[in-house]
Amino acid sequence: MRTLEEVQATLQIAKLKEEDLQTTIHCLSFGENVSSADYCLMELDDTLCKQIEAGQSLVIRGDKDERAVLCSGDKTYDLKIADTSNLLLFVPGCQTPDQLPNNLDSSHLVHTQIWGFCNSYWELRKRRPKLKKLKKLLMENPYEGPAIGGQEEVAENQYTMFDLLERIQASEAEIKDNLKAIHACEINGCWRLLDFDYEMKLLGHVSQLVDSESWSFNKVPLQNCLEELAPLEPKEMIEHCLNCYGHRYIENDQILYSLYEDKICQALALLLLQNAVKFNLKEFQEVWQQSVPDGMSTSLDQLKGVALVDRTSRPETICLLRVEDLPEDTQERFNHLFTLREKWTDDDITPYIQDLCGEKQSTGALLTKYARSSMQNGVKVFNSRRPVAT
Repeated sequence: MRTLEEVQATLQIAKLKEEDLQTTIHCLSFGENVSSADYCLMELDDTLCKQIEAGQSLVIRGDKDERAVLCSGDKTYDLKIADTSNLLLFVPGCQTPDQLPNNLDSSHLVHTQIWGFCNSYWELRKRRPKLKKLKKLLMENPYEGPAIGGQEEVAENQYTMFDLLERIQASEAEIKDNLKAIHACEINGCWRLLDFDYEMKLLGHVSQLVDSESWSFNKVPLQNCLEELAPLEPKEMIEHCLNCYGHRYIENDQILYSLYEDKICQALALLLLQNAVKFNLKEFQEVWQQSVPDGMSTSLDQLKGVALVDRTSRPETICLLRVEDLPEDTQERFNHLFTLREKWTDDDITPYIQDLCGEKQSTGALLTKYARSSMQNGVKVFNSRRPVAT
């Protein structure tokens, strides 16, 4: 072990002044069986550090054919190995300069053993959660309503929250938010996606009841709905439908729902478009308005991100195009969009790339990077920066 005199001699050879250095001098030595493979380093931001210090966990998720991501309770991060030319040493109990005593009159030695070393570390970069797989899994066995005539429902391909956390590359909070967004429902401990036709059947029951009772769409009583519709569908399914298409609130100790006009109109538009390749726009708008509950008004703005209007065709047409069905990768998304249409206006393409924007990033910045703009008949349009295979 080095003595203070040996350290002072080394400083002199290095032409360093002892008074310019800390009074506490660490003498490092390698312990037995030290290996670079024993430890991995990970760089965390302040938020993640505080979560770890508070006892929360970070989880690495991904199947064997996927690139691993790291998830906190509510965020998802890409993992990337960063190499460094400096050798990083693991020294237990080593103190930083601000932790050292500053009242020492003379230099003194602290002998410390190195437990491990590394020349790379994991770098974290916040990313969008990979949620496309969630809907794909739940679509393997959609819920079509209670079994009829004593038939047993197929129990395969049903997933608990634990199963989803094992399979989906997203944080628990992000998974729960997406389950709500896609109208999934927990049935017998498993998360299920309702068959679209069954979901529309439930919505139809509720809409017809509201109409027959002459209720306001902003004041739909839960208890009355459950009592009136119980002979037709399970009460929990009726309540689930109300939660999907309305805002729950309490007034005079009564649970009421204010139904979302835009969501109901959009759902009925999807019902009309699901089996049509293209629909004459004018005819569609007429049929659509006739299909929604009396008192509700349809608007093409309600279909942003779920249907695409072609103003260049004669007659004008509309077709189903849901953003949730598009690739999650940014470059793949743009490639797919430009195979569907060579040139896009800003209004048409924005709903299909909005979800790709990172923090403090705009759709304009994405278009600048992945598309080329030009003017066509006085309107700015965007086309691909690279050749697109059709």
